Amino acid sequence: MHRNIRLALVVAAAALGGVSAAGQSGAWTPPRTPDGQPNLQGVWTNATITPLERPANLRDKAFLTEAEAAALERQAASAREEDGPPRAGDVGSYNQFWFDSGERVVSTRRTSLVVDPPDGRVPLRPEAEAARRNNAAHEGDSYEFMSVWDRCITRGVPGGMFPAGYNNAYQIVQTPGYVMIHYEMIHEPRIIPIDGRAHLPSRVRSWNGDPRGHWEGNTLIVDTTNYNNKGWIATSAAAGRIKGVPQTESLHVVERFTPIDANTITYEATIDDPAMFTRPWTVSIPLHRDRAYTIYEYACHEGNRAVEGVLRGARAGETGK
Repeated sequence: MHRNIRLALVVAAAALGGVSAAGQSGAWTPPRTPDGQPNLQGVWTNATITPLERPANLRDKAFLTEAEAAALERQAASAREEDGPPRAGDVGSYNQFWFDSGERVVSTRRTSLVVDPPDGRVPLRPEAEAARRNNAAHEGDSYEFMSVWDRCITRGVPGGMFPAGYNNAYQIVQTPGYVMIHYEMIHEPRIIPIDGRAHLPSRVRSWNGDPRGHWEGNTLIVDTTNYNNKGWIATSAAAGRIKGVPQTESLHVVERFTPIDANTITYEATIDDPAMFTRPWTVSIPLHRDRAYTIYEYACHEGNRAVEGVLRGARAGETGK
């Protein structure tokens, strides 16, 4: 099936699956910016203990009951308490104090962030599995096999919108003709034109692609093409099986930002890359407004000492010194 047709079918299915959110959006009228856009501005967070993919023990269970959600949250809280402060003489993790992977399941009580396919699993091609295993096996050989997140280049699009172990905040700023999303992780600003301009020529490619946005009612839809083949679709600890899967130049992403009340945006992303996945797949994550959250500079840059340390450690392991 032609890629654009495949993607259109999945986006339509995702829209049907999100009738509840759309209905709420229709009942609630968001305020407008001075130039008339639905106002999404503010700081939003998405930290959660809900995994990207549905755990095998939940199989065909798409939603948790209220009691099941509470039990998982108690289990996560108990695990954090067991970790606790370092024992005497144990320095612990240097950055343990700013880990913030969330305390609750997503407000929808879904069992995974992947909502399509229905089994909540990313539809990897064998080529994607092979690429992931190869990157993991050779991580210590060269920086080229390391995560572009670890190298502090980018978490990618839409990987930058996936929850991680910390820095799960996003600041949205709107101006006439543009929407800007500032990612706390790796301090990336993503500038999205919404003035109707066409995509750049296909020969012009970049790490995070070429985004073009437009409004459908209160929903901001962002269509991104023109990716290069250097990034990874997702690189956070929450990414599960897709950590290490490279993106290709055929990657096409459609995102939907739908405000459903004054403090919640339903974020959806449909990812299509026929070279890596057997079909398009969709992620849905609630974004919650946090008026008290402060975004500080994320002090990470390409060439950081951690990369050098990993490679030096691998060479020392080879020589036994």
